[in-house]
Amino acid sequence: MLSPHEFATLLLVKDSPNQTDMERDELDALLERQLVQLEKLASGLQQWRLTEVGDSALRAIKRFS
Repeated sequence: MLSPHEFATLLLVKDSPNQTDMERDELDALLERQLVQLEKLASGLQQWRLTEVGDSALRAIKRFS
């Protein structure tokens, strides 16, 4: 079960991956659950993105709310 902060962070990664603070504890929890991953861009920068599991989790949560 995701905490409200983890759920909000998951939404933030989906909607604004460039705005996600890389120091957030919630990102560690989401990474551990394989809901997000850190993607290395061609520019050398890193950006958070949802995994397939993370996207499926968001869709399932949205269906039940």
